[in-house]
Amino acid sequence: MEKIRVALVDDQQLVRAGFAMVIGSQPDMEVVLEAGDGNQAVRLLPSYDVDVVLMDVRMPGLDGIAATQEVLAAPRPADRPVPRVVILTTFDLDEYVFSAIKAGASGFLLKDTPPDEMLAAIRTVHAGDAVIAPSSTRRLIEHVATSMPVADRTPAAVLDALTEREREVLVLIARGRTNSEIASDLFVAEATVKTHVGRILAKLGARDRVQIVVTAYETGLITPGL
Repeated sequence: MEKIRVALVDDQQLVRAGFAMVIGSQPDMEVVLEAGDGNQAVRLLPSYDVDVVLMDVRMPGLDGIAATQEVLAAPRPADRPVPRVVILTTFDLDEYVFSAIKAGASGFLLKDTPPDEMLAAIRTVHAGDAVIAPSSTRRLIEHVATSMPVADRTPAAVLDALTEREREVLVLIARGRTNSEIASDLFVAEATVKTHVGRILAKLGARDRVQIVVTAYETGLITPGL
């Protein structure tokens, strides 16, 4: 079994040790790198094969948002994967979430997330699917996307490029449905849903499902709580 390679970036050694213990207990995961701050992460990550980075948002020196942006923009060999970044946050840091999305983050976890949810989030983000599955993420996205100044939001006109079916799929994604659940809801094959998701990503110029969920809220296609 090919293991998911995880990097831990947090200035608290005890936090890193706790995450490393949980991740190391899984047969399909391994911690390949630990960094104590954003600057160290930026310096080391391009030299490692890493699939998923757990990145603390608040660190001395370079914070997690700036570090995420630099890590994802750094040049790397063609055979070295671009890691997916999961931001570690708390509810009192909601204001950072939108910036993290813009920086390239693919998901969010609360620092007190139960171990099984953390492991599920790593697997989910690594698979590139249903990155809004962790329970905290949808609430964070709802809050941030709808509280942004109107001038900073995505205009509703961007949705004009979507077909009616693609809009339906986008709404279901924004509600946290997985591809298999969407297929069941719409009575179509899961492969068909994947095709729709790919077209939505391309038409909206979005990197992943987190970005298209934010777009759904910003444009008013879906409202919080629905």
